[in-house]
Amino acid sequence: MRAFKKILVVVLVFYALALGALYKVMRQPALFGQVMRHVPGPAMFVIPFKPLWFAARAGNLRVGDSAPDFDLPTADKKARVHLSEFRGQRPVVLIFGSYT
Repeated sequence: MRAFKKILVVVLVFYALALGALYKVMRQPALFGQVMRHVPGPAMFVIPFKPLWFAARAGNLRVGDSAPDFDLPTADKKARVHLSEFRGQRPVVLIFGSYT
């Protein structure tokens, strides 16, 4: 019985560390895809993926808050555009995803 308890504790500690590491990775979108491609499919049955994702990506913006500044390359990759350059000038529409 003692051996079973030790094994159970080790498994639970490993599981908690794995969830913590996954949470940290989920907060870094650029790294997230690189890590998730190595996670085996059956692991999704034991990882509370959806609640973990919502907690990691929740952020702290509220309705009416200004969007955080960021910069992106232009389509031709010749310049970079900062969101803050448009603040107070005109509305900005952000489209995420494929538009092809």
